[in-house]
Amino acid sequence: MKKIFCMILSVFLFAGCSNNFQKEVSGNLSNAAETSAYAALSNQMYGWGLKKNVNAPPDIPDSTKKLMQQYNAYYIDTVPRSLYLTFDEGYENGYTAKILDVLKENDVKAAFFITGPYLEKEEELVRRMVEEGHIVGNHTVNHPSMPEVKDDEKLKKEITELNHTFKEKFGQDMKYIRPPKGEYSERTLALSNDLGYTSVFWSFAYKDWDTKKQKGTKNAYQEIMNGVHDGCVLLLHAVSKDNAEILDTVIKDLKSAGYSFRSLDDFGTQ
Repeated sequence: MKKIFCMILSVFLFAGCSNNFQKEVSGNLSNAAETSAYAALSNQMYGWGLKKNVNAPPDIPDSTKKLMQQYNAYYIDTVPRSLYLTFDEGYENGYTAKILDVLKENDVKAAFFITGPYLEKEEELVRRMVEEGHIVGNHTVNHPSMPEVKDDEKLKKEITELNHTFKEKFGQDMKYIRPPKGEYSERTLALSNDLGYTSVFWSFAYKDWDTKKQKGTKNAYQEIMNGVHDGCVLLLHAVSKDNAEILDTVIKDLKSAGYSFRSLDDFGTQ
């Protein structure tokens, strides 16, 4: 009789442990789901590499175009003779003030994509950007490859903490983001879109970011003039001395050729 009682007690104890175990597992799964909201999306990394054409849009696969459209990202406009001037600002090399002077003299609005250290060290330059009507975009706090930041919350912080600091200083939110290094995945596009951002890529760029390999103003001028096309989103790096020196001529010559420089806020409108 005693043996039977012990067996019955064991069954009840096991059932109780089993229920607790199931609750614990269920809770862990729930927590995992909460921290992996984008786990169902592909995190395959893509690099924004372009096959350039002379005065014509780059060749972009249809699958990439579909992904851009799905997650509110763009790289080119459909408005004829429109241009969008954008600069990436990872660090300051002494040329941004001159660039801002040229933009002001030519009544051109641009977009500057900044990082956390840039905002911290160059607050007055960023203030000029804001006060002179330019867009200041999010380039993340630390400029990581976004797909390589596999923790959703950590990736969100790379974006939201920069915006928080920017808003504290200037009273406005960032609404455009440029993925560092042009590296992205479906997951990172979805996450950025859910945070309210428009991801901005580009349809023209050239190797202007390496300050040790500048090829002179003549080369820079030809690169840009040969690369522009209707609806072009130009990516330039403000660390380039060549870019700063030719910008005034480039703007004037492109305007003379019938192009109109527009703000990202006007994208897609006539």
